[in-house]
Amino acid sequence: MASITRALSDIDPKERQARIVEVLVEAFSDLMERSPAEFRRRFRKMASDPFAFYRGSACLFYADIVGDDDPWADERTARVWIQGDLHAQNFGTYMNDDGVFVFDVNDFDEAYVGHFTWDVKRLVASLALLAWSKAISDADIRRLIETYVRAYVDQVRKFAASAGDHAFALTLDNTEGHIRDVLIAALSSTRIELLEGKTLVDQHERRFRERSGVRRLGEEERAKVERAYQEYLQTIPKEKRFGSLTYQVKDIVGASGFGIGSAGLSAYNILVEGRSQALENDVILSMKQGNVAAPSRVVDDPRIREYFRHHGHRTAVSRRALQANTDPWLGYTEIDGVGFVVQELSPYEADLDWSGLTEPEDMISLLDDLGRATAKIHCVSDTDSDHTLVGFQVEDAIDAVIGPDENAFVEAMVAFGTEYAAIVRDDHRLFVDAFRNGEIPGL
Repeated sequence: MASITRALSDIDPKERQARIVEVLVEAFSDLMERSPAEFRRRFRKMASDPFAFYRGSACLFYADIVGDDDPWADERTARVWIQGDLHAQNFGTYMNDDGVFVFDVNDFDEAYVGHFTWDVKRLVASLALLAWSKAISDADIRRLIETYVRAYVDQVRKFAASAGDHAFALTLDNTEGHIRDVLIAALSSTRIELLEGKTLVDQHERRFRERSGVRRLGEEERAKVERAYQEYLQTIPKEKRFGSLTYQVKDIVGASGFGIGSAGLSAYNILVEGRSQALENDVILSMKQGNVAAPSRVVDDPRIREYFRHHGHRTAVSRRALQANTDPWLGYTEIDGVGFVVQELSPYEADLDWSGLTEPEDMISLLDDLGRATAKIHCVSDTDSDHTLVGFQVEDAIDAVIGPDENAFVEAMVAFGTEYAAIVRDDHRLFVDAFRNGEIPGL
């Protein structure tokens, strides 16, 4: 079997460094030209450690992975909804539209249609990087990855064996340990706390606070955003719409500071009336420019590419396909021909925090749950998702290609995760040297 990790390890460091720069510039040149200062900040964050570099360089991962041999990809399993940037920190809590707190994958900016193994491989490499940063031994890193992959396969098989199992979710009723602690912490969050932090009440009306990361809009820009907002309302599925009082706009501001992957992307926060006139029911929406999904750079399939109107549409459609009972505010729109995704800025979303996890035994049950959560996003689509791109039972297809004995699949994922993490650590050093020596054009 051809191994991309062995091939990459044999490349001359100068040649590899040039390739890293080439891929980053190709992926981000337009955004770097638009906002070089933001990208310098982004790249400084990526320079801080190998895991941060890995988080910010999904485009490099896909430039590499497209050359890897994938015996588990056939005409169906190479065409699965994937999260696209599945690393160890892209999990967390949300409240579904039934009012239940769920632990799940929580970032869909890079979601697309591709090989199911790409999500698994990206996660296990991130796990190896994270564990290495905690000085965990190679033997324990292998054990952690194996726990995650075996849980993934086991959950896929449970979905394949039982049609009634598709209601599966990680909630307070079936979790323990660290994930249960994260869910319990999310219970204490309130909308009023979020509103008080970002808004104030002035003469019986709520509006956004003047603070860092927020800017007031001129008349022309505000008018464009308001028109885009009205168009967005038409993209909310009828069964998820609220009453007529909801959706009235109270305030709009430009926004920034959405994270390492959002440098150079336009964004707005919109304050709207909630389900009643009570001020504590107001809702903050995020309207964020959709980015080019990293997997889309290597998936050469016009049927997939042409299905999406723009990157905002892709992000919303992908989230509906990957996450059960999605945000009832989720939708999309356009401003000057550029796609935006719209969703609630929810007080109930809490990211998975690894800082308190220092020993392998602390991570075992967590990784079992992460494996099952990954299987869930691949195999369980929301009832309002569109199935024309993936018109088959994903769990049956994945179960079939892995076969009755999963050991070969598990071992391949373990080998990839440990080997590619070593390459990323070298890539990080090469990136830092290129960045600090002014070898990245556009910065």
